[in-house]
Amino acid sequence: MITCFDIGGTAIKCAVATADGKISELHRVPTPTKDFGAFTDAMRTLIVAGGLSRGVAISIAGVIDPDDGRIKCANIPCIDGRTLAADLTAAFGLPVWIINDADSFALAEAHAGAGRGHPTVFGLILGTGVGGGLVIGGRLISGPGGFAGEWGHGPVAAQFAGTPPQSIPRYRCGCGQTGCLDTVGSARGMERLHLALHQSPMDSREIIAAWQAGDASAERTISCFIDLLSGPLAMLVNTVGASILPVGGGLANSAPLIARLDQAVRAAILRKTGAPIIVPGQSGVEPGLIGAAWLGLEKLGSAHV
Repeated sequence: MITCFDIGGTAIKCAVATADGKISELHRVPTPTKDFGAFTDAMRTLIVAGGLSRGVAISIAGVIDPDDGRIKCANIPCIDGRTLAADLTAAFGLPVWIINDADSFALAEAHAGAGRGHPTVFGLILGTGVGGGLVIGGRLISGPGGFAGEWGHGPVAAQFAGTPPQSIPRYRCGCGQTGCLDTVGSARGMERLHLALHQSPMDSREIIAAWQAGDASAERTISCFIDLLSGPLAMLVNTVGASILPVGGGLANSAPLIARLDQAVRAAILRKTGAPIIVPGQSGVEPGLIGAAWLGLEKLGSAHV
């Protein structure tokens, strides 16, 4: 039995996973973001309440430096820069494994969602940011520190998009580069595009609603948005050979948007197929806990969740 956590800037969510494939009822407490002692105390209370645990698996928004084991986690200042796995192992006296939220989503989709039965699954995150994770043969391809699958970063965003072609500004990314897909392919990116194209600020949900209602300005924004993402995604599919790309994050809530992205990507990949390959995620409301459970049980050599 292991204790699994999905930790965000607002809440710590916890469940227990057992080797017979069951995940316990969810428990949730507020995340202490500024006091590391309070942070570990909150986790310890949940571990003890769950019963005898053989380890702790954590899904969290952040990446681990492969050289020194330090986490970069902007929304929880008390853990940012810490050797979190080592610090928590010392605090709990249990092995601790950490997975970032995009990788956790990919694992959850591969084993309990849209990726079931597919040998190669790439989980896409289209929300506040652009991210992803790759699962081959049921196993996460994590790379050093969890950096694999981060297709949203790198200065490769096209400078023209849409039909007819429209000049697209190059935006500075939070990772320090200029021109990352994260700056134009996220929900905030869609809003930047709309503002640049029409000089009118709108929320991404409003843009999507206007597009579905037939608004010409919103259609132009969506056209550019799809154009900017579909080329890199087609290259990704051609490179890793994924047969399904489940989507998580806020933009996955728009089935028409995901369907349009799917059509554009399928038109651009080498392997032609009539079946959708980019689909909304199906692993449920707690993919972070499911993914963390899979990671922990795999580390212990246990059975499926």
